[in-house]
Amino acid sequence: MPAYFIFTREGPIVDQAAMDAYSAGNRAQAGRFMTEYGLKPLAVYGALDTLEGDAPDGVIILEFPDADKARAWYNSDEYQNVIPLRDKAAPYRALLVGGL
Repeated sequence: MPAYFIFTREGPIVDQAAMDAYSAGNRAQAGRFMTEYGLKPLAVYGALDTLEGDAPDGVIILEFPDADKARAWYNSDEYQNVIPLRDKAAPYRALLVGGL
């Protein structure tokens, strides 16, 4: 059953250099993340139409073959090493949702 990581940026970027380093770290590993964990980006800061509640500053949706692969990616040394950059750059929320 597929699983989805949903990241919402909950406020503006406050440290652009940290965000650039976070993005570069992810881009450098993107091919390996896709091959090893089955990561498939579905939405990355696309147009956002908020119908209810407060709008986040941005949304990322990543698909994985299953929750185990999603957790393995999230807990990988490579991703854990860049999380502090993301946290320094802007406030985020991360959710793992099981698919149907």
